[in-house]
Amino acid sequence: MTIQDKTITGERADLLQTLARHRGFLRQTVEGLTDEQAARRTTVSELCLGGLIKHVADVEQRWMWFAVGGAEAMWGEPGDWENRFRMLEGETLAGLLDAYEQVARRTDELVATLPDLDAAHPLPEAPWFEPGASWSVRRVLLHVIAETSQHAGHADIIREALDGAKTMG
Repeated sequence: MTIQDKTITGERADLLQTLARHRGFLRQTVEGLTDEQAARRTTVSELCLGGLIKHVADVEQRWMWFAVGGAEAMWGEPGDWENRFRMLEGETLAGLLDAYEQVARRTDELVATLPDLDAAHPLPEAPWFEPGASWSVRRVLLHVIAETSQHAGHADIIREALDGAKTMG
């Protein structure tokens, strides 16, 4: 695997290739859709395909900020928590995919250049994290892979409900 003229091998290559594969599944799910289709909810939840793309990009970006600067960096920029799973007026699927691609590129470059995957930071205080726990960069990457994979599965269900298309089955 090559990133910016640097050959990546071993564990880093495995992690990045796995993440790229699951990003690809998610992107494949929205192929050929209009903005209106990408914004449509097909279940009782707030989830829509465009909103999932937006959410996964935001999650990946924030966890990479954490990998470099810890919890403060992760929450350094405010987020629109209420609308993180929705496509808003003026947002397009193409724009959301482009933003996701930029986040993915920055993640890949970061993972390729970080000196140590064992570097760790304390997790932010939250009810879903064990108090006092720390995560290494490696653990963060595994979490981003799991999050991306889980949401690719959600996207597949939404797409099937939208127009009957199956992208993962």
